[in-house]
Amino acid sequence: MSTLDVHNRSGDVLHAKELAAAFTEAEVNGPVIHQCVVAYLANQRQGTASTKSRSEVRGSGRKLYRQKGTGRARVGDAKSPIRVHGGVAFGPKPRSYRQYTPKRVRRLGLHSALADRFQNQQCILVEDFTLEQPRTKDMVNMLKALNVDGKALLILDEHSQNINLSVRNIPQVHCCTWNTLNIYQVMWHDTLIITEKAAEKLESKFVNIDPDAEG
Repeated sequence: MSTLDVHNRSGDVLHAKELAAAFTEAEVNGPVIHQCVVAYLANQRQGTASTKSRSEVRGSGRKLYRQKGTGRARVGDAKSPIRVHGGVAFGPKPRSYRQYTPKRVRRLGLHSALADRFQNQQCILVEDFTLEQPRTKDMVNMLKALNVDGKALLILDEHSQNINLSVRNIPQVHCCTWNTLNIYQVMWHDTLIITEKAAEKLESKFVNIDPDAEG
């Protein structure tokens, strides 16, 4: 078992929380993490870049001048790729950059990324809390109390509109729920701030799961 302190929004330690070693101390599989991150970034690409070839640009197909006798280099029509306003040779065309990653590989990658953050003391547990109204100042004060600097991700056990609105104006600080968490978010942020219930749900997701189950 791994023991982590649970803090309140003032930074005070309330109690200790035990998490399964199979969750926090799992082996970190670097190649799988890399594969999942590369696939995630590739899947974000729209693939809409497009250029016109020499057969698609507007213009005449007439040879500009005769082949021989002028002393100049031989040349074709004005749509040649080597001429201004000509077509583009081997330019991009709309395509899909999507990479398929098996569900078990994505699951292993996320588990490895979370384990890496736990093992490097980059996870902070906080008590479950709500905000009566959106207030960015409250979230800034919480980050200062927890000594969080740089890129931080707040992981909640359930969606909270007030917390989302309070976080979105803080540079490099984001918010998500435990069931929408992806490996790129884990790796991009320097610190993970996880609510107690969200940590329990993530633990149950990766521990004591039948390997043949689809969920």
